[in-house]
Formats: sequence, C-alpha cells, structure tokens
Amino acid sequence: MEMEEKELLRGGQFLVKETKCEDVFTPEDFSEEQNMMKDAVMEFNDREIIPNKPRFEAKDYALTEECMRKAGDLGFLGVAVPEAYGGLGMGFVSTVLTCDYISSGTGSFSTAFGAHTGIGTMPITLYGTEAQKQKYVPKLASGEWFGAYCLTEPGAGSDANSGKTTAELTEDGKSYKINGQKMWISNAGFCSVFIVFARLEDDKNITGFIIENDPSNGITLGEEEHKLGIRASSTRQVFFNDTIVPIENMLAGRGEGFKIAMNALNVGRIKLAAACLDSQRRITTLGVQYANERKQFKTPISNFGAIKVKIAEMATNTYAGESATYRASKNIEDRIALREAAGNTHQEAELKGVEEYAIECSILKVAVSEDVQNCADEGIQIFGGMGFSEETPMEAAWRDARIARIYEGTNEINRMLSVGMLVKKAMKGHVDLLTPATAVQNELMGIPSFETPDYSELFSEEKAMIGRLKKVFLMVAGAAVQKFGPDLEEHQQLLIAAADILIEIYMAESTILRTEKNAKRTSEKEQAVQIAMSKLYLYNAVSIVEGKGKESIISFAEGDEQRMMLMGLKRFTKYTNYPDIVDLRNEIAEKVKAENQYCF
Repeated sequence: MEMEEKELLRGGQFLVKETKCEDVFTPEDFSEEQNMMKDAVMEFNDREIIPNKPRFEAKDYALTEECMRKAGDLGFLGVAVPEAYGGLGMGFVSTVLTCDYISSGTGSFSTAFGAHTGIGTMPITLYGTEAQKQKYVPKLASGEWFGAYCLTEPGAGSDANSGKTTAELTEDGKSYKINGQKMWISNAGFCSVFIVFARLEDDKNITGFIIENDPSNGITLGEEEHKLGIRASSTRQVFFNDTIVPIENMLAGRGEGFKIAMNALNVGRIKLAAACLDSQRRITTLGVQYANERKQFKTPISNFGAIKVKIAEMATNTYAGESATYRASKNIEDRIALREAAGNTHQEAELKGVEEYAIECSILKVAVSEDVQNCADEGIQIFGGMGFSEETPMEAAWRDARIARIYEGTNEINRMLSVGMLVKKAMKGHVDLLTPATAVQNELMGIPSFETPDYSELFSEEKAMIGRLKKVFLMVAGAAVQKFGPDLEEHQQLLIAAADILIEIYMAESTILRTEKNAKRTSEKEQAVQIAMSKLYLYNAVSIVEGKGKESIISFAEGDEQRMMLMGLKRFTKYTNYPDIVDLRNEIAEKVKAENQYCF
C-alpha cells in the first residue's frame, strides 16, 4: 500500500513531477462493464433525447421530468450511489462516463441530470447521517424523487458564503425556521427535496439543510425563467417563508455549509467537463457530415483548407478534453480506493478523494466548457447561413454550451481557484513548488546549453517542451508570489494569466500521455492521427503560454529582472524542430472526413 501511495500523484503534483504514460488512464482503458454502460447510456440518449430535441427547445419541462424518470428506471441516476442506498455503487470513472455520454442530446436534460445526480444527491450521500441517507438517497437514486440545490441568491453568486437566507431555532428547540430567497435553481419545478444553505445568527459560514418540497410549508416558486439556452431545464426562484425544517435535517454540522457547497462543486466541475465531451463529439460529427455533403464551386466544402482548419481543431480539442477528464477521473477513483483500504468510510474516502484533485477539477471545468463553446461556434460557421437557423442543430448546441462557463463557479472564479489552491497546497507542504521554482531561477542565471538533443523517440521533444512549459509557470508564478506574497489574490489579472498557463500544461500533457500509451500498445502507425492531434494541441498550448507569460512578466517585472525573465520565456517556449501545422491539420481533417464522424 505504501508503494501505491507513492506512485499516485497528489492533486497539483503533475506540475512538479513527471507522469509516465503507463500511469494515466485513457478512454481506451474502459473495462467491459464500462463499455456496456457507455453503450446503454448512448442508446438511451439516441432513443429518448435526440428525437425529441424540438420539444426540449419548445420548453417542454414535462418531457425533461419524464426522461429523468426513465433514466431513473434504468439505474442511471444511481450510478454513483452506494448499493446500500439503492444505487449501482459504480466507481468514479463510471460516474463520469455516464455523465459524458448522456449529456449530448440537449443541454436541458444534461443540466437536469447533472443537478440531480451531482449537487442534488451527492451532499446527502457524502455528508448525511445514516438516518438521512436511508430516508432520502434510495428515492433519489431510483428517480422516485428528484433533488435540487439552493445556494445562489440575488446578492450571493460567486461570493456564495454571503447569502442572506436565515435559519432560526424555534422556541421548542426541535426545528429551524428558514426565511429567504434562492435563484437559478435547476429542477425547482419538479423536485421533491432541496439542499438549502442558510445562516444561523451571525455565523461566519452558512449551514446546509435538507428540506422537502412542501408548498404548505411556506415554500413558493417563481415563474420558469426564460433563458438563452437549456430551455427545458426547469429554472425557478425558490422562496422560503417561515419554512419549518426539523433539527435532524441539518446537513453535517453548524457552519459547515460552505465546505459542503465547495466540495459538492468540485465533483460538479469534473462532471460538467464530462458533460461537454459528447456534445463536442456530436458537433464535430454533424459539422463534418454537412461539410462532406455541402458543395460550393463544384466541390464539397470539406475539401477547402479554411474548413479543414475547423474540423482539425474541433477534433483535437475534443480528444484533449477526453484525455484530461478521464486521467483526472481515474486519479480520483484510485485515491478513493486508497483511502477506503486505509480504513476510511466510503463517505470520507470519496470526499477526500475529490478534494485532493480540486485543482484538476477546476482546470477541466474551464478548459472543456470553453472548448465546447468554440466547437459549437465553428459548427455554426461550417453550416454557414443554415447554422444560424433553428432547423439545424448547431444554434441550439451553441446556446446550450454558453451556460457551462457560468455555472458550477464561473470560469473566472475557477481560474483563480486553480492557482490559489496550488499556492495553498505548496504552503501546506503537499506540493513542493519552492524547490523547482528556485531551480528555475538558478537556471535563468546560468548559461544555457547549446547542445542539440536527440529527439528521435516518439514525443521526446514534446515531453521536453511540456517540462519547459512547467518552468514558465514556476518562473512566472514564483516571481509573482515573491513580489506580492499573500496579496497575490488581489492581482486577479496575473492569477488568470497564470491559470491559463497551468490549464494548457495539464491539457497538453494529458493528450500526449494518452497517445503515447496507445502508441506503445498498438503502433505509431495506428496512432498516426492521434499523434498529429497531440502535436497540434501542444503547439497551440505553447502559443498561449508564450502570450500569457509575456503579459505577466511585462506587467509585474521591470529592468534587468524583466529582461532576464523574457529571455527565459523565449528559451522555454522554443522548439528545436517546429511542427508543420498546416500538414498536421490536413492529416487530422482528412481522417475525420473519410470516417464522416469524430472517430477517436
């Protein structure tokens, strides 16, 4: 067990330790059980969701509820729920996989599913007492009841702990009286139970409660919100007016609501990333199918370089998102298993397992939600004028994608969180950033090597580049921490730039490791297009790191320090052998065109 503990990287350690390709989990590693689950979920999506897309777009909330019940009948709502509470008790990877493949039919169902299985059920599974779990979780796992999560208020969005909803102990000491207003509550229109966050007296932190949806108990709902996308996802305000909740329905302890909220969102973030993946696959497929059929100037538009760029980049970003999401999912699953083996309860193990990789969860949420938006945007562009029409699927995909950058913590908040959490981990000694950051400073002072390295082995140059991109992060973030210390949090533009560097490192490394692992299993020839995608993704990542690094350095350093760091940035982002980008894109696009679908 000691051995395994050492081999399993802690959250954030990808930045300072080398990961071998054998140590990452990839979609090609799915077990037979996982592939069966994937097929069942895809079949459900193709049968129940996709043919009914027009009804979802026409705000048919009843259809969303009906499909949720069907998903419950098939066990999909209970994938992550332990068997003791009526669930399937499957591992974390299977949970993520279900979220991935069930989500591409429409964002309306995807949101209802994610809100129920994630933030609607998980807080009780992870923080509930045995009595609370026995009472509520089996009903939530089967779809007999649905859950909703009430955190956001008109005055409390990103600052979730500033909510004004109050909880007051009744005179007999047996109940709490809840008063307040919540907004943007997914599933509010048909849920049976709310997870509600309220403040007791002048407590610093909010407290969580489980409240059954009973209109006679002072609970009223606002009208359905009319939204840009996810139109058939029930989103309403919820008002509590002297709502009575028994004291045994407090979730965890007094003042622990903020912790519950944050940990529930960590799980939600990686699942949200997963929920964007199959949408990207589907958009890429629809885009290439249209481009193969649509002729202009007597030739299919898929033959034009301007369209090939789009197809190649859409496929590449999808592949990268899959690679990173499943890498992190398996890390979480392995960490949960280690903790259970060490004697933790399932509850403790899962909580700590997800919390350990909160940095990766934030990275994934940002990267994949932005990729799906870009993918849908390019999808519209491939369709041209037809893409703007409701008759084709692209405009709905684009509208549905937009919310992914806002909920589960805005991407701005998640960017700042990813770097903030990494710095905190370093201060606690969980990730040693100081030693490598000091080594980078020393390297900047030294004389660079002018030897030409041997890059004959697959990905040897790319992996060396990843190593240097990590140095860029350590150089920029290290200098910023030295300069601003604890005040770094106030320098949001620098934090966001550092986060963009961190995100690109994780995504590019995950992509390369997945392809390397599969090339070793099969052959470089069989993985030729995946190799091309990995090289293309890295090239794009290097450009982003270069830009964000420069922006940071020229904004907080000056004089000799600035000159030295800019030289370091140039050295760390320079290829020995630049890839032929046009050639890579053509190779990827030709493969996708020939298969007439996303095929990786």
